[in-house]
Amino acid sequence: MIKDSELLNTIMPAGITSIKACAPKHIMTNADLEKLVDTSDEWIRSRSGIITRHIADPDMALSDMVLPAAQAALEEAKLDAADLDCIIVASVTGDTLMPSTACLLQNLLGATHAAAFDIAAACTGFIYGLTVGASLIGSRLYKNALVVGGDILSRITDYTDRGTCVLLGDGGGACVLQPTEQGSGILASYLRADGSGADLLTIPAGGSRRPASIETIEKHEHFLRMNGAEVFKFAVRSLEESVREVLSRINAVVDDIALVIPHQANMRIIDASAKRLGIPIERWMVNLQEYGNTSAGSIPLALSEAVEQGRVNKGDLIILVGFGGGLTWGAMAMRW
Repeated sequence: MIKDSELLNTIMPAGITSIKACAPKHIMTNADLEKLVDTSDEWIRSRSGIITRHIADPDMALSDMVLPAAQAALEEAKLDAADLDCIIVASVTGDTLMPSTACLLQNLLGATHAAAFDIAAACTGFIYGLTVGASLIGSRLYKNALVVGGDILSRITDYTDRGTCVLLGDGGGACVLQPTEQGSGILASYLRADGSGADLLTIPAGGSRRPASIETIEKHEHFLRMNGAEVFKFAVRSLEESVREVLSRINAVVDDIALVIPHQANMRIIDASAKRLGIPIERWMVNLQEYGNTSAGSIPLALSEAVEQGRVNKGDLIILVGFGGGLTWGAMAMRW
């Protein structure tokens, strides 16, 4: 088995050379939700920290939402779409079941030479996508990769279920991955999954197990369902595990971290994780109060905003960490 230290000397390191966020213009407030379901602004804020969320218009598909971010990321990286070797889209709310949204995005961009595929790892999807993209560059198979994370969760939200509908929003981001210098860019990844917890966070119908029917529609089985209490425990446990494991892979400690970019699910999860890890909340990027939980879109959206706000500087050790349906979880360490 190749050790991490040996692996770093045999692969081409990859790093993010540009990243841009996207979110629909329409904003749904907690007051708006009070008109739809038995809830209140105080109840939502105290249990999640969320104040608003962005909601896509009915005619907006995922490819429509992420296209401007992808174009902006390419422009900042001074890269033509035709120079892309690979497009990876992490999402559970693609335009269609087939073809992949990555293929649709490839056409919209004019990335005529790029391979394209989707990754379905729920809220951990962007970290999975970055890991795959970096591996393709590391193997020298590709040079330029576009990695997108985004979800339009309003399409799978049951607005009669106050336990989930108050948490979810639409948004995402896109980044360009390219070769970088040794010791910079993506240093290590840690990815895990546990299918025995699949029923804790799921959309029951719409696949080959339960195809769409009058019965599945009447039972709201095409909407997201979540066991909130169990997911909370899993989230805090897996977040701490992921951060500690990815740090161990680069021989670093929590004090070395400049900023943690977590999946933006719930403020209570982030607070609990910060305490368990001993990382002050000031070193966590949090924007869920504006966007809510955008699944695979939350980490790229938060990272892009952190860069824009000047919270990420050259040489900083950044940790991305996520958890979600599958169950999936993982983390990534990168030197900006």
